[in-house]
Amino acid sequence: MNLTCHSEFGRIHSLFIKGAAEAFISDEQMETAWQSLNYLAKPVFSRALDEYDFFESTLKEQSEILFHLPFHHDTGMDSIYCRDASIATNRGMIICHMGKAARRGEPAAEEEAFLAQGIPILGRIDPPGTVEGGDVAWLDENTLAVGHTYRTNAAGIAQLGSLLEPLGVHLVTVALPHYRGPSDVFHLMSILSPVNKNLAVVYSPLMPISFRNLLLDRNYELVEVPETEFETMGCNVLALAPRLCMMVAGNPVTKSRLEKAGCQVITYQGNEISVKGGGGPTCLTRPIWRYK
Repeated sequence: MNLTCHSEFGRIHSLFIKGAAEAFISDEQMETAWQSLNYLAKPVFSRALDEYDFFESTLKEQSEILFHLPFHHDTGMDSIYCRDASIATNRGMIICHMGKAARRGEPAAEEEAFLAQGIPILGRIDPPGTVEGGDVAWLDENTLAVGHTYRTNAAGIAQLGSLLEPLGVHLVTVALPHYRGPSDVFHLMSILSPVNKNLAVVYSPLMPISFRNLLLDRNYELVEVPETEFETMGCNVLALAPRLCMMVAGNPVTKSRLEKAGCQVITYQGNEISVKGGGGPTCLTRPIWRYK
């Protein structure tokens, strides 16, 4: 099989997810956690389960191997956004060190799950370095864009570069703005979702000019998200396969623009599992292998 981990848009072969039941646990459990984690509101547990059931059923239809991350006592609600704790490479997983202190237990929990499935570990990001998976996106098989944010710092980026250099991977560092500050979730993939070779969904108002120009120089076609759809996860789009996209319902302009760019779009109701916690479908998944 011709597979790679260095892709955001190839047809998904295998991925990890963590269900709402295993992350949110119960209404009572969330009552003590959602405000400190900076959620917009407390998710309604029963609705979250329903939303996640549809989300998971779509992934089962579109991928070959679906791994489930189990409940872990060292993780909390945010562990549903399982992309952030690790990075997949062709030589194994890179275990992150989270910039959000409340999420520090997630990388080790994911490492346990990877090793249980026989998935090798390439390396780890160690303090004082921080890297979160939502801050990295493959532009091509040898180029990884990395957001320099409140969640991913210079020391973490340097460690990431050292781990990836032997694989022939070049890092493009993208310095992101302050926006709403350290307590908000603002990753590189909040403003960038590659959905095919040289096709990406972007939110240009928060994108550095130099990085936007780099995409244009690489002949990327940019699907622009309107301001009215940024907060509702319009820019957070998961490519299940080239131009086969999954996004949160309620972003009709972005959906229409994707379809005009030749994409098929699947939507899911994500008010409880995505919008309230600031994590769309890319955040809810940790793809491992994709077809080239």
